[in-house]
Amino acid sequence: MKPRPWTVQKHGEIEQLEPNLWRVEGVVPGVPMKRVMTIAALANGGLVIHSAVALGEAEMAKLDALGPVKFIVVPNGYHRLDGAAYAARYPQARVLAPRGSRKRVAEVAPEVGELSELSDPDVTLTTVAGTRNAEALLIVKSGDTTSLVFTDTVFNMPHKHGLPGFVLKHITQSSGGPKVSRLARLFIIKDRPAFAAQLEELAATNPLRVIVAHHEMITQDPANVLRTIAASVR
Repeated sequence: MKPRPWTVQKHGEIEQLEPNLWRVEGVVPGVPMKRVMTIAALANGGLVIHSAVALGEAEMAKLDALGPVKFIVVPNGYHRLDGAAYAARYPQARVLAPRGSRKRVAEVAPEVGELSELSDPDVTLTTVAGTRNAEALLIVKSGDTTSLVFTDTVFNMPHKHGLPGFVLKHITQSSGGPKVSRLARLFIIKDRPAFAAQLEELAATNPLRVIVAHHEMITQDPANVLRTIAASVR
């Protein structure tokens, strides 16, 4: 994959969720889907960019006002579209990727570090269990609350109309509320019991929200939603 230069496509504004947490929605080129970038502030100073989305200069100025970009997380081998552009814009930042996806990410970023390089009291990077270290999981503490950030292992998008909507609903089985898509079951999650067990462990932490890389956050009883998803893949 050839690295893409800074390319701005339609996107929303940066939305603040917590004093140290923000998200912004953009479009997926050529597909009726939205993609989500998450921004977290480190307790030790600086920002973590998860699943980068190139923004217009007005929103980038707002991002820069939040603090210096320290880490650019490419959470799996499929979410690398704007990773190289961010790496070029912020050469002082470290690009991180899960071990199982580092080869694909290295095609667009010359130097890719381990998730363990990020060590912070408020922001934790680990891998999604059962993916053979192919997808990162971002956990953000905001005081007494916890936010979880998944990429492609958990979806939460509404049904769409027309032929694209038919494909998303019936072929990829990606739409229709919180779920694991057919593509994730086939290509990402290799150990379903391990994945389900991790979801149940995360549910026990009583998270305030689950942010996913495509479409809507899970904010209504996210702990029970995680347990339901876990049961669906066992």
